[in-house]
Amino acid sequence: MNPKVGRWVRLFVDYAGLAAFLVTIAITGSAIAASWAVVGGSLAALAAGFILEKRLAPMPLVTAVMGVIFGGATLIFHDERIIKMKLTILDAGFGLFLLTGALRGKNPLKALMGEAFHLPDAVVRTLTLRYAVFFFALAAANELVWRTQSTRVWGFYKFPGTAVLIFLFAMSQAPLMMKHMPEDEPAKTPKKTPKKTGAPD
Repeated sequence: MNPKVGRWVRLFVDYAGLAAFLVTIAITGSAIAASWAVVGGSLAALAAGFILEKRLAPMPLVTAVMGVIFGGATLIFHDERIIKMKLTILDAGFGLFLLTGALRGKNPLKALMGEAFHLPDAVVRTLTLRYAVFFFALAAANELVWRTQSTRVWGFYKFPGTAVLIFLFAMSQAPLMMKHMPEDEPAKTPKKTPKKTGAPD
């Protein structure tokens, strides 16, 4: 596959479901219609990825599964609150996962980071607690937005709103991370043995 075509295919696979959600909710203002759109877009992206790239991309797969679960429940009970509460449940669940891990003496955030940052365990625990509180705050913010604003406003809070908030929070933690990043050891230069002059002893 041509590399340029491959990039467009990957963009479609990764973001088709989300794009379908945004377009539908902007046009219709209906969370129920948007829930079907995100499922349809995600399934189309999965099919395209499997046919063209021979892979099932995780992002549209998770989006499709969650969309089917919450979208199906929304349609069965004919209640838009269900699909709107999905973000609350996901954010609160992630916050609880981080907080529980930290209280048990684990470092779930470090497991997610991998070995890329090499931060001390104490710093990672601090970051874990901060991210836990942040995701609880996101869950509370989602509840506030969908209960007080229109469905269109909530849709754009979901994306790109939450993505922007996550990016800004991550940037706010950069000084702490940079402060405790291990510095590269200076290259050691071999010592030169001084030459002896004069007659040997």
